[in-house]
Amino acid sequence: MSDPSPAGFDLAEVDRLLSTTRAVRRRLDFSRPVEPEIIHDCIRLSQQSPTGSNVQSWRWLVVDDPAKKLALAEIYARGKEMIDEIRKTADHDDQTRRVYDGAYWLMEHISEVPLFVIPCVQERPPERFVPVRYSTLYGSIMPAIWSFQLALRSRGLGSVFTTIHLLFEDDVNQLFAIPDDVLQVALLPVAHTIGTEFKPAVRPPVESITFWNEWGSGR
Repeated sequence: MSDPSPAGFDLAEVDRLLSTTRAVRRRLDFSRPVEPEIIHDCIRLSQQSPTGSNVQSWRWLVVDDPAKKLALAEIYARGKEMIDEIRKTADHDDQTRRVYDGAYWLMEHISEVPLFVIPCVQERPPERFVPVRYSTLYGSIMPAIWSFQLALRSRGLGSVFTTIHLLFEDDVNQLFAIPDDVLQVALLPVAHTIGTEFKPAVRPPVESITFWNEWGSGR
């Protein structure tokens, strides 16, 4: 164990968790079931995340019924045309191309995922919604989703934040009897991972994306 931080955390382990929680697709283990207790534990931890105006409007739909998983996978697969178009027309670096290849692979195998989680909020934005309201709405659920994914990673499970199913949101709502006042935010395929070692991704130097006191000004 490394020296603890002033707050008492093992910084090396915390940093490893934060820097190696990847979007997992090809290394999801389809052969192992996911225990409901793990999902409940991870959602319980996610409830401690910050939330706008102290409104805990998070809702989590967990899907492990085989028939409903298959129906959801069929809806998700209808987004294949969008991924095909991006792969054909976009000029990406090798890392980004691998991401899209992985997304395409997941689409072909998504019915094999042992469990899906759909994070939602019990509020739908009206047609005219000022930016601050969007920030509050999504800013309340996104930290909870990330906390959930970190909790999965620490327990040897992986996930990936996907949104293609939202192209067909009404069909998903109908499939799961989701009420009209609930907003789906993402779809998380969840599974144990094949191996537990993941590496940090290649990212630009922090100095190139951080400005001080004025846009474009560094330190």
